[in-house]
Amino acid sequence: MIDVLVANFQKFKISDNMVEITKCVNEWNATIEALGQGEQTILIRKYKTSLKEFLLYPTIAYTLKDDYLDSFSDKSFAEKNSSPKHDGKKFEVKYYAKVEKIIEKSYADIDTLNDWHIWTKDHVKSYLGRKSAYIWILRVYYLKKPIMVEKTRAMRYPNTLVPINIDKLVPVLSDNKFEKIKNEILNK
Repeated sequence: MIDVLVANFQKFKISDNMVEITKCVNEWNATIEALGQGEQTILIRKYKTSLKEFLLYPTIAYTLKDDYLDSFSDKSFAEKNSSPKHDGKKFEVKYYAKVEKIIEKSYADIDTLNDWHIWTKDHVKSYLGRKSAYIWILRVYYLKKPIMVEKTRAMRYPNTLVPINIDKLVPVLSDNKFEKIKNEILNK
């Protein structure tokens, strides 16, 4: 029981009725912007997650490859959104996400989800390496105000160095639109 309380404390700090979070998931900025603009509702991973909610922390290392735009089905969108605002080690964080559902898809069936992400089929299949995928269906919310923040160095689940307020956030997609997309994904 104490372990559960400690794990929850690391995710959220509750003070004066304000809910805050430090836990993040690193993701390519173009993908974060697709999530934040309602163009995408899933992350495709090789692993499940026990996290139920997190900040979307932008990365840019992928842009150092000359052919990085080849990973995206909409190269114009990806190029326009490839780099977040940053100042030294601080990057602009604009979105918070809740994992609504995780489903497993075989490598052979991953193409059934092409309408719900911005990557190319080749990129997804190359990333998976013939392994099954875990599809994280995310409900994404706007932070009240984007914030410049630094994170710890963890690869999968870093923490921001300061807590971020996630109280009373507005979802990117309306309830009806999100439920419709979620049901379409679940029925593929």
